[in-house]
Amino acid sequence: MKHLFLLICLSFIQIFTGTAGGNPTLKMGLLKYNGGGDWYANPTSLVNLAAFCNKNLNTNFDPEYGVVDVGSAEIFNYAFIHMTGHGNVVFSDADAANLRNYLIAGGFLHIDDNYGMDPFVRVAIKKVFPELEFTELPFSHEVYNQKFKFPNGLPKIHKHEDKQARGYGMFWQGRLVCFYSYESDLGDGWEDPEVHKDPEEVRTKALRMGANLIQYVFSF
Repeated sequence: MKHLFLLICLSFIQIFTGTAGGNPTLKMGLLKYNGGGDWYANPTSLVNLAAFCNKNLNTNFDPEYGVVDVGSAEIFNYAFIHMTGHGNVVFSDADAANLRNYLIAGGFLHIDDNYGMDPFVRVAIKKVFPELEFTELPFSHEVYNQKFKFPNGLPKIHKHEDKQARGYGMFWQGRLVCFYSYESDLGDGWEDPEVHKDPEEVRTKALRMGANLIQYVFSF
């Protein structure tokens, strides 16, 4: 846990003092989970988000992300973990305890519903924090007001059921430890252009929102 706290502090210094050059010092993590859901759904997403953040936030992310099992101690090597998929999510008791400890220790989880994940991931996260609830974040929240401004909240990237995109947060002792993007599909917007053939304007919105999450994680 101490290692994770020091990683976040070092990353904060690098991002905001402009000393993030040289060999990569940060790496994004992709959460691997059980239950049959396709946790691996967007293979180019984090690669492109890392490159976008390096260019626009002066971060120093490795272009290759790390795959980390929800129950592994390796999760503590990452300050930012991304979780996606379309289907079922199952956390064992050990998985839930490990993820809880990681988030309490200073880690951050971004859950991105890739469509169809919602009813399963809510049950899984309830196992991690049975005493907490997701709350919809107001448009004034810091995640929408970092380098890039989103006065109307979470951008809508893919249609899905044509519902409004919503951003939910889970707070531990006043700190946002998990951001859940629902009916938005940021991860699809981060993918290579030829994957979903999204207009560049839409991809840019998705990447900017992702960059806001990164900037928020390393500054709060």
